[in-house]
Amino acid sequence: MKPKLAAFPKCYMDELCVKRTMTLHDWIELAATLGVDGLEFYSGFIEDRPEFLHAAKADLKRHGLEMPMLCCSPDFTEPDPVKLQAEIDREKRMIEITAFFGGRFCRVLSGQRRPGLARAEGVAQVVRVIRGLLPFAEKHGVILTLENHYKDNYWQYPEFAQKMEVFLEIVQQLPSPWFGVNYDPSNTILAGEDPLELLDRVKDRVVSMHASDRYLTSGTIADLRKEEDSVGYARRLSHGVIGRGMNDYDRIFSTLNSVGFNSWISIEDGMNGMDDLRASVQFLRTKIDRHFT
Repeated sequence: MKPKLAAFPKCYMDELCVKRTMTLHDWIELAATLGVDGLEFYSGFIEDRPEFLHAAKADLKRHGLEMPMLCCSPDFTEPDPVKLQAEIDREKRMIEITAFFGGRFCRVLSGQRRPGLARAEGVAQVVRVIRGLLPFAEKHGVILTLENHYKDNYWQYPEFAQKMEVFLEIVQQLPSPWFGVNYDPSNTILAGEDPLELLDRVKDRVVSMHASDRYLTSGTIADLRKEEDSVGYARRLSHGVIGRGMNDYDRIFSTLNSVGFNSWISIEDGMNGMDDLRASVQFLRTKIDRHFT
């Protein structure tokens, strides 16, 4: 079985989450023209109301689309116990909503890399919190996916587990069938590391993937480092059409095929609109046909 393709509205995040000039219905109608198998939702544009959820589910069904994975950004390095519990409760609700849509995967993150947070302390807290969520995820038939992440659009600080060794330290302490890796090759590049090395080290734990390609519109990775501690993404960083950036998708897909990967690949692209997304769909379909049987 070949992997399935989903799409994520990276190009419309502010419209969906901040400005509210686009509705989820609008995005589903647009995305239905892409020729993908499903749509990855983001917790920030979901309204937790029965009317909203049922309408979105009906929209998906009308277009023959699945909602396989819910992209959440819990901040599990939060030092305040009350705020941390709110993050945990929010993630639980997103697990329930994933199950409502028939989804299989719900993302977790480590949290923000706050100044002064020691590695050992942060790892211990993140592992404790995620381990505590696993029985709840199992109850709802949902796998928690930890992404090798760069930074949520609306965070101040970058990901605590941005660096490979920290990410691996967390993953290795969570040997559960209800926990896996959501692999994003571009984020490894932003960490100044090799995405193929990371993939080789986690390939047996990868249960889903974000397909993206990144460009630096100016400067270097070192310049990007200096701009990380501000809200959102640095302006010099850009998503682009997949296959035209820094990632080697032939080697990525060959490695995934070698371990029998046949799950969901979600496209994080389209910063210049739907034409870019369509080009990425075409590129990935071609590569999937070449590398997976």
